Amino acid sequence: MFEKYLDINTIQEIRARSLVYFGCGAIQKMADIAAQLKSRGITKVLIVTTKNAYKGSGAWEPVVDALAQNGMEYAHFDGVIPNPTTDSIDDAVKMARDFGAGAVIGIGGGSPIDVAKSVAILMEYPGETGESLYCYRFTPEKAAPVVAINLTHGTGTECNRVAVASVADKNYKPAVAYECIYPEWSIDDPALMLTLPVKHILYTSIDAVNHVVESATTTCTNPFAITLAREVVALVHENLPKALKDPKDLAARYNLAYAALLGGISFDNGFLHLTHALEHPLSAVKPDLTHGLGLAMLLPAVVEAIYPARAAVLADILSPIIPDLKVCACDAKRAAMAVEKWLFEVGADRKLADEGFSEADIDTLVELTETTPSLPVLLSVSPVEATKELVAKIYKDSLTAF
Repeated sequence: MFEKYLDINTIQEIRARSLVYFGCGAIQKMADIAAQLKSRGITKVLIVTTKNAYKGSGAWEPVVDALAQNGMEYAHFDGVIPNPTTDSIDDAVKMARDFGAGAVIGIGGGSPIDVAKSVAILMEYPGETGESLYCYRFTPEKAAPVVAINLTHGTGTECNRVAVASVADKNYKPAVAYECIYPEWSIDDPALMLTLPVKHILYTSIDAVNHVVESATTTCTNPFAITLAREVVALVHENLPKALKDPKDLAARYNLAYAALLGGISFDNGFLHLTHALEHPLSAVKPDLTHGLGLAMLLPAVVEAIYPARAAVLADILSPIIPDLKVCACDAKRAAMAVEKWLFEVGADRKLADEGFSEADIDTLVELTETTPSLPVLLSVSPVEATKELVAKIYKDSLTAF
């Protein structure tokens, strides 16, 4: 279905860079990873986590045991919060430098792994800070080795070159994407994800769906991104209800973790556009807002906006959820309403007004999409022109249900 939109004379970049150990028990591969780090002369590492998630997951003991077996020391930074800030990155960098760490291990979801990637860059650039990194004041070309131990099934950060953090005093939530921060090794062990709270089962999985709806429809997408997209939607559609009903269903969690991994590779190839560009201001202004919820509230309006330009792709990749979409602009509203219906059915039934946003906030949000570093790049690859008027309309249409 991608043939309609892609020029065969355009040279595409096909990306799948990180070595990912995937499957139940994959955490045991940490012993091999530690041995390889030691063989490079690395004897000290920084471990980056939130306060609690790493403890009950079962990830911690195999990591520290593997390091001990190889005569390696570690310092532990546990100050990562959801929607992490550049200030916390600076704190972690100071710990890494003071300790003399030679590599960084991120254990957790997108926030700890993104902080780990950011720290890995700044370890190589002593004169720079988290703010200078996320405000694009320099372009990094090197980073310390990164190990990503993923405890959620949503972000895909364990397999791509992207990291996100907020510059709190500016209400910015930019993304960076650099070759040097692909994790060298990643672990996706579904058995470590069984302690994920139900709301995070829901919203991380919705994040994965958003990744592919966007990556398959950008102006810079490629066949690989589009091919992966339909499989991600199918896997989430089938397995999310099972995981919500029984969080201990390991097969369902395996399939959701695989969907998230594919989603991360898909958007590493095809990039992202409107939904993420518009969500980042939401969770920058309200840091307690869960990223996946922000995406869920925006997605139906985004689908309606882009459907006329990418009907064939969207009709195909959304077919597991909506099996009979027409390949024409006339089905844009129905596609949007059906996506919203599915989101409500799985439990993502809140809209912007429910989270305290109103029409009075729209001008500020629109301005942040234009001024936050990196977001204009996302808007520039939207399949429809991302005018101020369109961005404002998407926010307005997302205040309440269709």
